[in-house]
Amino acid sequence: MPPADATDPVPSSTPGRAIEAIEIARAIRARDPARPGWAETLFSYPGLHAVLIHRLAHRIWGFGWRGLARFVSHLGRFATGIEIHPGARLGRRLFIDHGMGVVIGETATVGDDVTIYHGVTLGGLSGKPGKRHPDICDGAVIGAGAQVLGPITIGAGAKVGANAVVVSDVPDGATAIGIPAHPVARGESGGSAGYGLPIRPCDPVDEKIDALRAEVDALRAELEALRRPPAG
Repeated sequence: MPPADATDPVPSSTPGRAIEAIEIARAIRARDPARPGWAETLFSYPGLHAVLIHRLAHRIWGFGWRGLARFVSHLGRFATGIEIHPGARLGRRLFIDHGMGVVIGETATVGDDVTIYHGVTLGGLSGKPGKRHPDICDGAVIGAGAQVLGPITIGAGAKVGANAVVVSDVPDGATAIGIPAHPVARGESGGSAGYGLPIRPCDPVDEKIDALRAEVDALRAELEALRRPPAG
């Protein structure tokens, strides 16, 4: 099957929602290594359906019909396993891969060309009204099972590793892993192995163990030096 082509034409006479469906399908075909066909992408990818249902719910929410908006959102969750609050703002070409268990909160914003894997939560830490969910900037990747919590910013092109718990900002282009998540130096990441993880992930527990080993080795060297008889 040939790979997706970013120049695949979109008929100008196609209605707006259909144009977006084709745009998202094109993004999925470009980013998913399975390289699905057009029919498979349009009819069998719940992430695409969830975004389109959200567009309707968000529009209704904007009119102030909040109960109806939540009902439409509820139908979308029932159909796709993806829960997107109708108040959330989503950019273009969002690819929610697999999708089951994804939760996007009311005040979350998601930029263009973002990839979100299954089990991700864009959630809040505060029970008070107002801004309480994260902002995901253009081109970011949120790995499977990651929890991105609070009114924080995930920078453009940043990656959040699988199962990370992020409670502070992630700079543009950085990769954050661990619990709590911390950025990995760009030179250490060596590219992406998928799901937001660097090819050479840097586990914070391994870092602590390596530091302890280094200290033990240094103490052993000092002890051996003290045991040696004095020269002469």
